[in-house]
Amino acid sequence: MSQNIVNEVTFLLHSFLMGIIITFVYDGFLILRRLIRHSLFLISIEDLIFWIACAIGVFYMLYEENNGILRWFAVFGASLGMLAYKLSISAAIVNIVSNIIGRIISALGRVLSFLLRPLKFLGRKVFHACRHSSKKSRKVCRCLKNKLTGRIKLLKIVLCKR
Repeated sequence: MSQNIVNEVTFLLHSFLMGIIITFVYDGFLILRRLIRHSLFLISIEDLIFWIACAIGVFYMLYEENNGILRWFAVFGASLGMLAYKLSISAAIVNIVSNIIGRIISALGRVLSFLLRPLKFLGRKVFHACRHSSKKSRKVCRCLKNKLTGRIKLLKIVLCKR
């Protein structure tokens, strides 16, 4: 077999693998979106950054493998790699990984909630004590204000008589 044909087949294989890698990395974004809700704006920004990074990666591969010349069979190979990965194991990987990570986060949340239970108890006690003391302090302030107002009125009456 000619060395040129071997190089072309290797280049096609590399483009096929590049398509698989691109789709695999995008599945990471899908997993992240399942775990954390994203707005449409944030999804658009993530996709824009992702596709710019993919374009840079594909250009680098084309530059290294084929001196930067775009070959349509490379685009076909990458598309075929994306399609093969998406139709075969992509959905299973996204479901399994997002479920595992979701359960880990849930378990960590329960453990953290259990460990922070004493602080939560103390926080409630402090809150109730502050609320109770603020009611008493309002009462005391009102009483002091009334006494001071009465004394000021008495002082004015005494001063006006003289």
